[in-house]
Amino acid sequence: MANVGETTRSTTLARGNVRVHTVEHILAALTGCGVDNAVVELDAGEPPISDGSARAYVRLIEKAGLMPQPEPREYYEPTAPIEVVLGDSTMVVFPHDRLRISCTSVDKRGYFTQFYSLEVTPETWGKELAHARTFCFFEEIEYLIRNGLIRGGSLENAVIIRDDAVLTTEPLRYPEEFVRHKILDILGDLTLLGRPLRGHVIAVKPSHTLNCEVARQLDTQMMKPLKAAQAFAPPPPARGTVDVAVSSKPTERREAVAHPTVEDIIKVMKTLPHRYPFLMVDRVTRIEGNRITGLKNVTINEPYFQGHFPGHPIMPGVLQLEAIAQVAGILTLQQMENLGKLAYFMSADNVKWRKPVRPGDTLIIDVELTKSRGKVGRAKGTCLVDGQVVSEAEVTFMMG
Repeated sequence: MANVGETTRSTTLARGNVRVHTVEHILAALTGCGVDNAVVELDAGEPPISDGSARAYVRLIEKAGLMPQPEPREYYEPTAPIEVVLGDSTMVVFPHDRLRISCTSVDKRGYFTQFYSLEVTPETWGKELAHARTFCFFEEIEYLIRNGLIRGGSLENAVIIRDDAVLTTEPLRYPEEFVRHKILDILGDLTLLGRPLRGHVIAVKPSHTLNCEVARQLDTQMMKPLKAAQAFAPPPPARGTVDVAVSSKPTERREAVAHPTVEDIIKVMKTLPHRYPFLMVDRVTRIEGNRITGLKNVTINEPYFQGHFPGHPIMPGVLQLEAIAQVAGILTLQQMENLGKLAYFMSADNVKWRKPVRPGDTLIIDVELTKSRGKVGRAKGTCLVDGQVVSEAEVTFMMG
């Protein structure tokens, strides 16, 4: 999940300046066929789109065959329901003893509203989902071309909907081909969880952004017991040593846990030029790839509470936006080519303030760097208090 970059119309994995686009179809094929362990080598920026479905990948997997491994498969079943709402899109995951996906696909004018639900197994995957092709609406094509999102797109690898007509080089492969492809995308994006999922996924108007956010929430839930265990565990061994747990089984070993980068206020102040009363980050708790998490302890001693508002102190929303920008700046300024530079705040888009932040709250600032090209960077940030989103925005900044 730490390597998810862009999620507009497809899912892009990014690490540093390396990006791999449209990974959801091949990930869905691997998961649908029951593959847990595979190495994918590419000589281009994305896997082949083929006919817009996962059919070609399934045929290659079947041709190569599967090799059983000695270790048991480790499923993840949610310990509690997870719900994510983004605009008019919703996804809920309930605990279940198998993987079932129920999805409603809705277009803006209601011409092709479809619903489909099935239990995902290698058999149902290959028969009911793998052949469903990607699709788009005619009025979207200009925007997609202008933003470089369908450079290889054609009627050979996509279905185009224009008003109430379907443009395609062959008949639809399923009566509900559109919603089945949405389920295919969900399966591919949830593969990023890293473990096979057991749960009932219910989605309405899903998108790659929603799919990846649900995977992120599942990952957070899955890691909670591990983090709690770490809090009472002894310090990790020195680098280069092996930590072997005492067990009745001689071969059992405790897996090494990667400890994310942590920066206290001293290191933060060495990176950022901001000072009192405008330093909005007290601590960095995680830096992983193009993602970073910062922390701000909101106390009654903050100077802005004197006037915002007397008798009803609330942290100004623009300062939460500033916190997002500063955390994004920390991530960018740590890159070798940006040492000694400043990050100038240029713009903010899709800004939303959802709940008030009051004295005593701990503001968790999650930021993902979505673009870094030349001097310009772009990031998506979310502020949370007690696990609930209080604000979010996309910020653009320039290095100078």
